[in-house]
Amino acid sequence: MPECRSRRKKVTAPALASMKGEKRIVMVTAYDYPTGILADEAGVDAILVGDSLGMVVLGYDSTLPVTMEDMLRHTAAVARAKPCALLVADMPFLSYEPSTRDAVLNAGAFARVGADAVKLEGGSEMADVVRAIVRAGIPVMGHIGLTPQRAARLGGYRRMGKTKAEAETLIQDARALEEAGVFSIVIEFTKADVARRITEAVSVPTICIGSGPHCDGQVLVLHDIIGLSTFTPPFAKRYADAAGLIRKAIEEFAREVREGSFPGPEHYK
Repeated sequence: MPECRSRRKKVTAPALASMKGEKRIVMVTAYDYPTGILADEAGVDAILVGDSLGMVVLGYDSTLPVTMEDMLRHTAAVARAKPCALLVADMPFLSYEPSTRDAVLNAGAFARVGADAVKLEGGSEMADVVRAIVRAGIPVMGHIGLTPQRAARLGGYRRMGKTKAEAETLIQDARALEEAGVFSIVIEFTKADVARRITEAVSVPTICIGSGPHCDGQVLVLHDIIGLSTFTPPFAKRYADAAGLIRKAIEEFAREVREGSFPGPEHYK
């Protein structure tokens, strides 16, 4: 395993799995080399190169247009930061659904560019895909609840688990993924009490996003955390105003150029 940038021990998929009941897991997204470095220096347990880059980096309206080429390029960039955090790559839409062969080959492509694990959306219907990827030696993180790649089928971006039947299906999905070999499960935009029941029902750690405090960890999109998103979902918390800081710096640069004070002698002598 390649040496990571900092002196702390590299987080592996088994190490993350062992945190259940011992330590609350922190995961954030990163999409390039500098944010990969910063996230790792902050001491997170896992970095997700999310297909959310489609919206927060590439300007799409959803994650559906994101391609394998997009994801591989951004995963490789974060991998070059040599994070000690577990590096997880999102498998984009139609990179794993057509066949288990496609799924294994595409998961392998992520491993070749430096991902420690892959994440895919779906419950019981994806159990065979998970088994095939795990059999190939690549750790898999599951993702249930609101699965953005399937938002059209779910009826839009809505909170999941509101009915008894839906809650029971989500619990069954989590158990099926655990049996198939996932080392952890993301639960997105699901009722908090249902996320708690899922967390209690499985032996692998659960990581919440918009699903309350009862999971084994939490994940947020980096751009939401630092205030660089054009839209921040109601379940996210903004911890900084990066957009304001960047805008102010550019405005100051523009002012100095227009008044002739930049560049100064110290910048060209």
